[in-house]
Amino acid sequence: MRVAFFTETFLPATDGVVTRLRYTLRELARLGDEALVIAPRYPEGGPAAFAGHRIFRVPGVPFPPYPQIRLAPANPGVGRELRRFGPDLIHAVNPYILGMAAPFYARRLKVPLVASYHTNVAAYARFYRLGFLHRAARLYTRAVHNRAAVNLCTSSATLEYLRGEGIRALRLWPQGVDCELFGPHRASGRWRERLSGGHPDAGLLLFVGRLAPEKGIEQLRAALDKMPGVRLALVGDGPARPALQRVFAGTPTVFTGVLHGEELAAAYASADLFVFPSTTETLGMAMLEALASGVPVIAARSGASREVVDDGETGLLYEPGSVSSLAAAAHRLLADEPRRASMARRARAAAERRSWEAATRTLRGCYLEALGSR
Repeated sequence: MRVAFFTETFLPATDGVVTRLRYTLRELARLGDEALVIAPRYPEGGPAAFAGHRIFRVPGVPFPPYPQIRLAPANPGVGRELRRFGPDLIHAVNPYILGMAAPFYARRLKVPLVASYHTNVAAYARFYRLGFLHRAARLYTRAVHNRAAVNLCTSSATLEYLRGEGIRALRLWPQGVDCELFGPHRASGRWRERLSGGHPDAGLLLFVGRLAPEKGIEQLRAALDKMPGVRLALVGDGPARPALQRVFAGTPTVFTGVLHGEELAAAYASADLFVFPSTTETLGMAMLEALASGVPVIAARSGASREVVDDGETGLLYEPGSVSSLAAAAHRLLADEPRRASMARRARAAAERRSWEAATRTLRGCYLEALGSR
């Protein structure tokens, strides 16, 4: 099978969409499929190929509220590259700017279009003070996705949301996690020393993700105030980092920047608890990586967290926005080592049931469905 991906983000960018694409491309290569990835060009470069699949880069400009995002509209070179590749189908990943051209090329090449939904842009618009885009984003999402033969959702909650938005042909594309990279065996005294700011015996909370307004990270400051002696590590980068460094000034908080590979795995496994206050997630990849690392998750109760975290078994869910509930949940588990250890074992077992191989086989089944719809 030959699949052409349109994606709004790819390496060297780091986010949940890129992570999913990386593992999917590896699995497709292992299964003998060929892919072309059409992605933005970044100032810092990026690979020309990944897992044996060609990457075609499209120039773009930074998105002002979040310069790490590149707005890259399709150019004539995209059409030439697609004709040269000869795809059996086109997969538009989170189609907004670059992906806007995917329906056109699918019609032009007479191949089916598959679209996948990863980001609630309508919800994010409010966090970036772009409220005027909220309704426009909802209308645009409906218009683009209803041109696809199959629409993929990364969680059941997202599927139900999109059904309510009037989007058709919805299918679930389940999550996977790399249980070889992420695991309790990655725990490191050196990393715990670094993450805790030199206090390895203190309780250690961890957040991994984009440092952005929609993540609700500032809530963790108020929670820390209710937990004297507890340390916090924030792994990641993003537009809110300068503001967050001011918010957390004077607190026992360490900012590590972006981590990758074994360093990221060591950071997860070296923490006591993973905290996740965001309610805008469609996927929650970081929560799943924490579970694979044997680290219980404390998360705001939302669509994505309810599907990843088994409340009371692999972590605890709290009412969104309730700093007191967040702090109380963290305090209960930090004070109860046997319960935390039991949760850690169940967390790892739950993650082991989610493989990228299974997720990609489900994806290929959706591709075959789209091909059969012609």
